[in-house]
Amino acid sequence: MSTLFLRTLREDPADAEVASHRLLVRAGYVRRVAPGVYSWLPLGYRVLRRVEAIVREEMERMGAQEVHFPALVPREIYETSGRWTDYGDLLFRLKDRKGADYLLAPTHEELFTLLVKGEYSSYKDYPVTLFQIQTKYRDEARPRAGILRGREFVMKDSYSFDLDDEGLAKSYADHRLAYQRMFERLGLDYRIVFAVSGAMGGSASEEFLAPTPSGEDSFVQCENCDYAANTEAVEIAVPAPVDAAEHPLMQVLDTPDTPTIATLVDHLNGLDLGRTFTGADTLKNLVLKTLAPGSTHWELLVVGVPGDRDVDLKRLQGQLEPAEVAQAEPADLAAQPRLVKGYIGPQILKELGIRYLVDPLVVPGSAWVTGANAPGRHAAAVVRGRDFEPDGEIGAVEIRDGDLCARCGGRLSIARGIEIGHIFQLGRKYATAFGLDALGPDAKPIHITMGSYGVGVSRAVAALAEQHSDELGLVWPSSVAPADVHLVAAGKDDQLAAAEKLATEFAAAGVSVLFDDRAGVSVGVKFKDAELIGVPVIVVVGRGLVDGLVEVRNRASGEREDVALDAVVAQVARQITI
Repeated sequence: MSTLFLRTLREDPADAEVASHRLLVRAGYVRRVAPGVYSWLPLGYRVLRRVEAIVREEMERMGAQEVHFPALVPREIYETSGRWTDYGDLLFRLKDRKGADYLLAPTHEELFTLLVKGEYSSYKDYPVTLFQIQTKYRDEARPRAGILRGREFVMKDSYSFDLDDEGLAKSYADHRLAYQRMFERLGLDYRIVFAVSGAMGGSASEEFLAPTPSGEDSFVQCENCDYAANTEAVEIAVPAPVDAAEHPLMQVLDTPDTPTIATLVDHLNGLDLGRTFTGADTLKNLVLKTLAPGSTHWELLVVGVPGDRDVDLKRLQGQLEPAEVAQAEPADLAAQPRLVKGYIGPQILKELGIRYLVDPLVVPGSAWVTGANAPGRHAAAVVRGRDFEPDGEIGAVEIRDGDLCARCGGRLSIARGIEIGHIFQLGRKYATAFGLDALGPDAKPIHITMGSYGVGVSRAVAALAEQHSDELGLVWPSSVAPADVHLVAAGKDDQLAAAEKLATEFAAAGVSVLFDDRAGVSVGVKFKDAELIGVPVIVVVGRGLVDGLVEVRNRASGEREDVALDAVVAQVARQITI
């Protein structure tokens, strides 16, 4: 450590919001260059490379072959797939000196597809799976949390190419198993959750999330069965459909000064309607607008949910991608004077040509109190399937703790996590865009089907730091730590000499050592740095040396043990290989 390019910090960086950001900077693993852009210092780079090695080993174990593509991609390739537009502002776009458009790739589906098309032509060439580990770029609007959400990051992306859907299902299952092995070796606690495909396209989609309170992704898990899903993809139990004929005819009510659900419910309960109303009896209609990729014209969209539930815009956005979604502004409503703010009902939306989607909780045949599309007026007994018919259903409500599982009826609980992996069954989207076919045994073309699979390699470092840290610093799993042993020489000449001899013996035994040989640094500072840096085993050569003993500390458990100097190398080596 006397020559290591390292400077630890005692104070948290001013912009640090989460533990991983705070500790990786303080321990000298990374340094900020710009918002969302970080340099890796020697210790951090060792951890990153160890994570990469495990990812690479598991990909090769499943039969994938490694390639490497440029980050700089010409616009024409992304135009062909449609993603030059679909990715919107997330793309880093640039021009060369001749004015040609390029981008810094966020993913590489296009180049993988073109590579396989250029090399393979026969059904005998398939299946094949290729992968790369490479730096990717996304122009995040609000990069945050250090390397957890950056504009430049290291990612493993792999792509499977199969002749049929059965082959794709096998490739998907193989990746799923490889990811499970990978994250277990890394020492990550993770959950596999159902997800939406978004701008990636495709059908089946699952995320691997590392649970942590600082995670940006919310997910739900059933307390009774193994169901788990991202909140954007979750399905909750809904009531059974109702016979519309059971309800009385729609009735328009005078409801002055009731533009909110709360004021409406209070007013209804002041009327003599023979029952008590709650927000759950009302139908809230939120006016949004959507912008399709490549379009300059926003279209209105109204979403209906039970009045006691809030709308989850992020959940809606995930299901409506690649279209952009935003709340309608006063000018948008002004262009539709029959949409009366606070009193909007679905009865006239089809007549106005406005798309109307409802949350599945608004079941067929259900009756609601909702707007009557006139100031100060609502309508009661407005029935789905009789008085209005939506254009479709979309999961729109914010999920609550205690919602019921659609599979088993058990309670759902909400947690937060970091997305560390995502697998997609892409299908034939990119094969169609680029004409990827194989000549079959009957000389007829077979349209290739694809899968796409990503692992956030640099993000996994942050997720590990979130899950493996305490009030003193980082606590790396042995599989990714920058060294096996942090060797501390307390300071006296004989202690330093004994520690140097130990460092040589550890290295000879195949144990990597971070040796704190710094002169003029107090033993207290050395201990604080050892705790902050987070190597799993700390060996201290100190006062016990006079009795032929050294201290072995377990960084994770805090346990300490005095071990004979001549036995410590063998004992620690055994612990590391267990």
